[in-house]
Amino acid sequence: MSQREIEAEREGDAGPGLELEGHEDIAKGLRSYLIGLALAVVLTAASFWAVHTHAIYGPGVSIALVTLAIAQMGIHLVFFLHITTGPDNTNNILALAFGVLIVFLVVFGSLWIMANLNHNMVPMKALMDMQR
Repeated sequence: MSQREIEAEREGDAGPGLELEGHEDIAKGLRSYLIGLALAVVLTAASFWAVHTHAIYGPGVSIALVTLAIAQMGIHLVFFLHITTGPDNTNNILALAFGVLIVFLVVFGSLWIMANLNHNMVPMKALMDMQR
């Protein structure tokens, strides 16, 4: 398969800015970054709005913030890190999945340990009796 055929096959599944190879116009790549920047700014502003408005039901604010944070991560992955589902990005996606798994294990493991910490501690009275 020639280089041109590989590029033609990959072109349909390229991230924003990745389609620029060789002597193509830099304005396309810059436009991709500016779109990503605009979307990131809009999502950041929406996060501040969600916190400071009374339009969202109180307990729903945290859910709105988590949703906006996940959307912000998606924008960064696609527009700035150029992580796509293309065949040439398999290692990037696997590394991202492994990173997400590690973060999940650390966060939820820490929450589980903190939730059970008081249950497994020696009561204060028994601790004071041991010191005598």
